Amino acid sequence: MRVVIAEDSVLLREGMAGLLDDAGHEVVARVGDGESLLPVVEKEQPDLAIVDVRMPPTYTDEGMRAAARIRESFSRTAVLVLSQHIETRHAVELVSSGGGFGYLLKDRVLHVDDFLEAAGRVARGGSALDPEVVARLVAPRPPEQALGELTGRELEVLGLMAEGLTNAGIAKRLWLTERTVEAHVRAIFSKLELSVGEDENRRVLAVLRYLRTASV
Repeated sequence: MRVVIAEDSVLLREGMAGLLDDAGHEVVARVGDGESLLPVVEKEQPDLAIVDVRMPPTYTDEGMRAAARIRESFSRTAVLVLSQHIETRHAVELVSSGGGFGYLLKDRVLHVDDFLEAAGRVARGGSALDPEVVARLVAPRPPEQALGELTGRELEVLGLMAEGLTNAGIAKRLWLTERTVEAHVRAIFSKLELSVGEDENRRVLAVLRYLRTASV
C-alpha cells in the first residue's frame, strides 16, 4: 500500500516509515504538521494516511482536524490516527464516518506485527480501535444512557468487534469457541434491532450504535 505519515517526532516518523518499508509498503511522503498533510494527500492520493493527533503549531487537535478533512474530501484515503492520550469525542465522530479509520495509542507501534496488521486492515476499508479507546467508549453505562439490554459478555464481544477483530479473533481473545462468539454476535444484532443483511455492515452498525450512545 502507499502511505503518507504525518508526525512531528522525527524519531517516530522515521521509525514507522522503516517498519512500513520493511513490510513491503511504499511511504510516499512524510510531513511534520497538519497543514502540510492535506496538500500531500491531494497530490499523492495514498491508500493510507497515518496521522498524529497533536502537531504544530498548537499541539492540540491539528491531526484530528486534518483527519476529518481527509475523510470528507479524499474518500479513497483511509486514516489511522495515533495519539498519546484518549480523546473519545473525536473518536466517535471519525468512526461514525464509516470504514477505513483507525485510532491507536502510540505505544501500539512498539507491537510491530499488531501495528502493521491494523494499518493494513484500515487501508482495506476496515477499522482498528485501540483496546484502551474501546474500553473507555464501551464502558457499561446506566440503562437510560446506554444499551442496558446487553450482557457483560456481549459488551466484551462488542468491544472486540470495535477493535476490528473477526469472530475467530474474538474467540481466541476470550477463550471461547467460535460458535459461542457467533451466538453472542447474533444476540447483539437482535438486541440492537439490526435487520438481517451483510454481517460486515451489521458489525459496523452495531459498533457505531453503541459508541454514539456510550459517548452521551
